[in-house]
Parts: sequence; structure tokens; C-alpha cells
Amino acid sequence: MARPQAQQDAVQADPAHYTVEFENERVRVLRVRYGPHEKSVMHAHPATEAVFLTDSAIRFNFPNGKTEELHVKAGQTNWDPPTIHLPENLSEKPFEAVLTELKD
Repeated sequence: MARPQAQQDAVQADPAHYTVEFENERVRVLRVRYGPHEKSVMHAHPATEAVFLTDSAIRFNFPNGKTEELHVKAGQTNWDPPTIHLPENLSEKPFEAVLTELKD
């Protein structure tokens, strides 16, 4: 999948929560950090593998109005197909994860 449009890219749309740790022609690795109850803005990711570094509860809001909650433990991993969403940390504690976005 091609890189999301600039206005939807997580790092460009929300640099306060997303930073690039590594990038090459095959992958982009992002560090994701949210404080307690912080939320992002609507943005896109290509197919992504996540490693959660903290226990957390996250709500994902989607453009169609649907929501999904995910409860994770530190060390848990997750695979997601390409998506557009707005994440929100539902926890009283900071949330941190490492995302590996696949390129073509």
C-alpha cells in the first residue's frame, strides 16, 4: 500500500504523539506516546505491526463513526491492515508502543 496522503500521515498529523525511530525502503518504525486520557487526530497507517510497551486501554474512532476498544498488556503484539483512525488513551497511565509500518 502506498504511504497515506500527507494530511493523514500519523507523524505529520500528530507529531506530539508519533515520532519516527527508523525508516528505510521497506519499513518505517514509529514510537507512539500518549499521556493519560490523551487523544490523537484522525490519521492513516499502512499495514502495521505493533508492540505495546505498557498495559493500556485504547479506543479507536473510525471515520464511519464506529469505535473499537483494545485492552493490551505490555509485551503484547498486534497486526492491523491499513487503517484510518483516531486513537484515544482511556487509561489513567501513559501509553507507549512501537509501530512498524510496512511499505509496498
